[in-house]
Amino acid sequence: MKHGTTFLASFILLVTSYTAHAQIKIVTTTGMIADLVHNIGGNHVDVTPLMNSGIDPHLYKATQGDLRKIKNADIVIYNGLYLEGKMQDIFDKLAKKKPVYAVTENLAKNQLIEDSEHADPHIWFDVSLWQLAANRVLEILIKHDSSNAKSYEANAQNYIGLLKAKHQWVQAQIKLIPKNQRVLITAHDAFGYLGKAYGIEVMGLQGISTAAEFGLQDIKRLKDIIVEREIKAVFIESSVSPRFIESLVAGVKAQGHELKIGGELFSDAMGAKGSGADNYLGMVEHNINTIVGSLK
Repeated sequence: MKHGTTFLASFILLVTSYTAHAQIKIVTTTGMIADLVHNIGGNHVDVTPLMNSGIDPHLYKATQGDLRKIKNADIVIYNGLYLEGKMQDIFDKLAKKKPVYAVTENLAKNQLIEDSEHADPHIWFDVSLWQLAANRVLEILIKHDSSNAKSYEANAQNYIGLLKAKHQWVQAQIKLIPKNQRVLITAHDAFGYLGKAYGIEVMGLQGISTAAEFGLQDIKRLKDIIVEREIKAVFIESSVSPRFIESLVAGVKAQGHELKIGGELFSDAMGAKGSGADNYLGMVEHNINTIVGSLK
């Protein structure tokens, strides 16, 4: 009898221990979301991003391997607002079978930049909006794993504190650029939230999606603005071909105006591992240092 009681107690202890250490399997789309979930979930989550550095989410197509990862996940978290354009149908269907969430789904309409078709999905460029995404991730994790709520809350409080400090840092850095030079020109219009939050005018050859087309009139419009306002630099993006911006620079130089490529910005994807921009805070710091360094 004593032996049976001891076995039962050991079995209960083993099950309890396993449950306490079992990780929630979470699949995300972008690296930015994976980084956010990892910071709040800590060692209670096993996070797998589908899109690594240099990947354009607007044009991304799910592979068979991605579909297997999604199928095996406990939770799927994506950006929403049609950032993952070609995967939206997958998420809509999947939501009927398992927990699927967009980090943008609770944002108010007046917090978003509206487009003729869809709202701009690039909310992470406003660090204060990314704090709201962090709160959304916190809600999701507590909903599915309330036993570790205190841990999630402590992690979120710490990380949101870092985000608040970074938001203030970005505000101070952008002010170092002379007002008439606060113009950010890139391949596609991904930086609208940065412009709105921190007082810098943003322009792109393409619209908010890299799937949008542009023509000679778009190039001429930007060339005229660059020459008229004596803009010093334009920027390439890590997840978009540089050839469009390189052509713009060549065209402006042909008109006798000196223009340089100010550097590479991380727009729809973070940097490669070890780059320093392989986490959200590092990505923000790299982008702002690059912009300010070239425009001020």
